[in-house]
Amino acid sequence: MAFKDPKEYGKVIALTFDDGPNVTCTPKVLDLLEKYGIRASFFLIGDNIDEQSAEVVKRAYAMGCEINNHSRSHQPMDSFTTRQIKAEVEYTSKLIEQTVGEPPRFFRPPFIAVSDTLFDSVDLPFISGKGCEDWEESVSAQERIDRVLSQVEDGVIILMHDQKFNFKTVEALETIIPELLSRGYEFVTVSELFYAKGITPRTGKDRFIYSNCLQTTNW
Repeated sequence: MAFKDPKEYGKVIALTFDDGPNVTCTPKVLDLLEKYGIRASFFLIGDNIDEQSAEVVKRAYAMGCEINNHSRSHQPMDSFTTRQIKAEVEYTSKLIEQTVGEPPRFFRPPFIAVSDTLFDSVDLPFISGKGCEDWEESVSAQERIDRVLSQVEDGVIILMHDQKFNFKTVEALETIIPELLSRGYEFVTVSELFYAKGITPRTGKDRFIYSNCLQTTNW
């Protein structure tokens, strides 16, 4: 997707989702993105991509969303060997490219568990984000709303989850999205976030992991 002139951007944020794809929650997230005319970025688990969920991924991509890598099996990778890391990441990257026609541009390590070996083995920028603990069933929709809205600022990456039955996040998004639009934020993909701010993201080899594209120190 072609981006507009960087001078045309104001306050930008990237809404991102982990742990999909699936045919239950992910389509409901996409319905909301479509309703409000915005784009997001999805960090996929390779083992969750099958014939049915791949169609959901294709829909997201056709809507202008970005498809990125969240490993194959969603295990903590900070104790993995180089060989194990490459197998996890390359499997998912290959599946993503087969599904949407282009490889992922970013990697989010499961549980944000990192190591020197992980940084050295993955030749992609590492993305974290400002989260709301929405993988926990005990966290209410209102708590998710409050936590996201309290952390939003220009350039931020919001980390949420489109797990199989995570419908409280869908409920929270019904408030979060229009509220942030009313505050003058523009929702963009992770790639567009960096582009809008004129920043080339550092790769893992720089020992850098982003929660805001404007940050100048790790974390």
